[in-house]
Amino acid sequence: MNPEILNELVTMRMPYGKYKGVILCNLPEPYLVWYHSKGFPTGKLGMLLHTLYEIKLNGLEYLLEPLKK
Repeated sequence: MNPEILNELVTMRMPYGKYKGVILCNLPEPYLVWYHSKGFPTGKLGMLLHTLYEIKLNGLEYLLEPLKK
């Protein structure tokens, strides 16, 4: 796992939609599940959302806690 990806998950904000302005790691799991069923966007944002989906799905949110501070 690239540490820069984890760092972006705790700093980058959702650029559009219902959760515009919310830091990616704070997106609710049902929103990520919805994206998983509909398809993640292409590009970097899609990769980050898919990574966050896998982190939340596997109960690995604790990996992001030290980076939030």
